[in-house]
Amino acid sequence: MSWLSQHLTKCLLAGVVTLLPIAGLVLGVAYVEASISKSGISKLPFYFPGLGITLALLVIYLVGFTTTTFIGNWAWAQVDRLLRNLPALGKIYSSLKQILGYGEGENAMFHETVLFPSKDKNCDEIGLVTNEITMSDGTRKIVIFIPGTPNLAAGRLVITTRDQVKHTTIPVHEALKNLVAVGKTNIRLE
Repeated sequence: MSWLSQHLTKCLLAGVVTLLPIAGLVLGVAYVEASISKSGISKLPFYFPGLGITLALLVIYLVGFTTTTFIGNWAWAQVDRLLRNLPALGKIYSSLKQILGYGEGENAMFHETVLFPSKDKNCDEIGLVTNEITMSDGTRKIVIFIPGTPNLAAGRLVITTRDQVKHTTIPVHEALKNLVAVGKTNIRLE
């Protein structure tokens, strides 16, 4: 009987592990579609199941397309400036931009992207410089956040000198996008 019990347990666990991501995707899509449909879009004469998600993806695509053109980039800069200047909401907007890696200047959450040697020194890890500090002996060190993948918050902090890291030209938001995508994006490490 123990063989049968082990076999059933193994197969049931394998089935759950296999179907869980699919079920999560289906439930997530169904939830988003139901939420969008409740907004009144389902009363349109040309409504079909999935229209809400299709329209949401179309809007995201159009915003992305628009912001990659010269005029669209200028227009988005104007919208960005307007949102930053909104009373109370402007602070929330600016904070979200910093968390997502789009902040600029000294007050940004992440200042730059660097490559930090791994624990075994055989490869490099992407790190985000968060601060520069002066130690009691006068030496300058940088504080680097090494994010986890794909859960960026599950990272660690490292304090080291600038000569221990490789500097990159990767914008912080590109590094964050690469980390969330588990390295499945094109990233230039020059």
